[in-house]
Amino acid sequence: MPEPARSLGQSVAFDRIAKSYPGGTVAVDDVSLEIAAGSFVALVGASGSGKSTLLKMINRLIDPSAGSIAIGGSPVADTPPHALRRRIGYVFQNIGLFPHMSVAENVAIGLRLRGESDTAARVAELLDLVELPAGFAGRMPEQLSGGQRQRVGVARALATRPGLMLMDEPFGALDPVTRDSLGNAIRAIHDRLGLTTIMVTHDMAEALLLADRVLVMSAGRIVADATPPELVAGKGGAEADALVAIPREQAHRLAALEGK
Repeated sequence: MPEPARSLGQSVAFDRIAKSYPGGTVAVDDVSLEIAAGSFVALVGASGSGKSTLLKMINRLIDPSAGSIAIGGSPVADTPPHALRRRIGYVFQNIGLFPHMSVAENVAIGLRLRGESDTAARVAELLDLVELPAGFAGRMPEQLSGGQRQRVGVARALATRPGLMLMDEPFGALDPVTRDSLGNAIRAIHDRLGLTTIMVTHDMAEALLLADRVLVMSAGRIVADATPPELVAGKGGAEADALVAIPREQAHRLAALEGK
C-alpha cells in the first residue's frame, strides 16, 4: 500500500545568504526569506541567476560566503554535510542512478547507509508511491526509460522519509509528455506526504502550474515573490512579467491555431 498521508514538512529560512567566487563573481547576493513548512516553492530565473546555487546551499553541496540557513529552526552549518544530506531528499536532472545496481538497490541505498538491511518492504512501498510496478525492483537502470529512471530517483530521495525535498531541474531532460506526467506525480506525492518542496526550473509554465509560491531570481537576488495567480495577474514586477509572457504568448498562438 502507498505510504499514508502525514505532515513531514520543515521550514527553511535564509538569513542574508550570499555566495561569491574568486574573481568577483557573485552568484547569490544577500537573500533573506522564509519558506513555510509544507510549501511547494519554485525557483525560477534565467541561466546564471543563482537559483541552483541557492538550492545547493541548503544541503551544503555549496557552502555560503556569508549568512546562514536553517531547516526547522536548526542551522545547517551545525550538522556535518553527510548527515544533513541523509535527512533531505534531492532530485536532479541527470538522475544519477548507479548503473551497476538494480532499481531496488538504488532506492534502498540511503537506508543501507544508515544500517538498515531489511529494505524490501520499503522499496515496494516507494515504487508503488511513484507509480512503478513492483517487478521493476529487479531491473537495471539501463532497462528503464528516462521518465522511469527519474521516478526511481524520486523514490530513492524519499526512502529515508525526509521532510524536505530539493529538486534541481528534475524534468529538464524529459520529453514534454513525460515531463508533464511526472510533474503531476511529484505534486501529488508532495501533497500526500506533507513535504516541503523547493524546485528549481527555467520553465515558468511549470512553476505556475505546480508551485504554491514562485520566487524569481535575477543576478543573485530575489526580484519577485508571489503566488501563481498574482504572477499571472501581473503583480510580480517587470522581470517576472517577462517570464510569464512566454507561456502566455504560446497559449495565445495555440488558441489561434485551433481557431483556424
